[in-house]
Amino acid sequence: MNATKTDLMQAPEFSVIIVNYNGGDYICAAVRSLAAQTFRNFEVIVLDNASTDGSADKIDFTGVPSAQLVRNADNLGFAAANNLGAHMATGRWLALLNPDAEAAPDWLEKIAAASRRHPDCRVFASAQYDMAHPDHIDGAGDAYLIFGLPWRGGFGHPASHMPAEGECFSPCGAAAIYDRTLFLEHGGFDERFFCYCEDVDLGFRMQLADERCIFLPDAIVHHMGSAITGKHSKFSAYHGTRNRIWTYAKNMPLLLLLLTLPVHIVLSIYLIFRNAFIGCFSATLRGTWDGLRKAMSIRRGTDWKTDPRKVPVWALSRTMAWNPHLLNSRAAHVRPVTGSKHVPSSNPNAEKEPPAQQTRVGKEA
Repeated sequence: MNATKTDLMQAPEFSVIIVNYNGGDYICAAVRSLAAQTFRNFEVIVLDNASTDGSADKIDFTGVPSAQLVRNADNLGFAAANNLGAHMATGRWLALLNPDAEAAPDWLEKIAAASRRHPDCRVFASAQYDMAHPDHIDGAGDAYLIFGLPWRGGFGHPASHMPAEGECFSPCGAAAIYDRTLFLEHGGFDERFFCYCEDVDLGFRMQLADERCIFLPDAIVHHMGSAITGKHSKFSAYHGTRNRIWTYAKNMPLLLLLLTLPVHIVLSIYLIFRNAFIGCFSATLRGTWDGLRKAMSIRRGTDWKTDPRKVPVWALSRTMAWNPHLLNSRAAHVRPVTGSKHVPSSNPNAEKEPPAQQTRVGKEA
């Protein structure tokens, strides 16, 4: 562990956690975007998962109020490394940022304002724009089809389709904000997942605990999605498929599980053959097999679980999408904020130019 800055005189409001694995020049740009933040009461914790590309040595923390670099001996995965960072953090809020993402200068400032606007909310989702094509959405929170399939809301849609402030199922781990105490109470991410769907799984567990997630259209990051692991790689196909099944099997209340299982099976078979067209048939098949093979033991276990009786089934079902067309079109699924007296902010990008892309240095990792 290398401390690169002196500690803040007071506990920071935010602990920004970045998990790096062969992030190349992306991780350097991510840290530079944090140095430019207008809100200054934060710390940065970078956890390097045994990168072999020298990217950890290139990180420059100049301009960051407080930072430390943790060099893990092995690749712990996204889930376990973030959990480690959460235990090290001293801020009230955990702000997760992918190494291939850059935060707008007022990212933390907008989140801080939202936390005052929604004092009873402990989970927030950022607005993500495609770094390579900033006139397109990368994500407006994560959505979840009641038949057991998650997706990144609004992915690939024009920037003018960015929804207004509202409630979504869960934040995308590329730019998620959690109350640190809440995150630790839930055990953080399920470390068995390694990476992929761990954010949806945690979001599901928090929905079961009646913790809502509010999407913030003005808390902006630019994300080069799957720049490191690969958009259609066998690695992502395997882990995404396996972990999707585990998320569904582990968290879905029994009544909804019985009602939705037939459709879930049909959709899973469809995805196996669809992925054959992108060269991931065998990886998806293996992910399906491993997901099913351990599904019941994960459901019966007590690790990284939340009692589904904490929230009524009907209330849980309202947080999910029911129309498969929303999944097929990758549409955003953001609902009006409930139980709040404020007026939701409007879409800051509709009918006007998309947000300016931040400077990105270097080539793709």
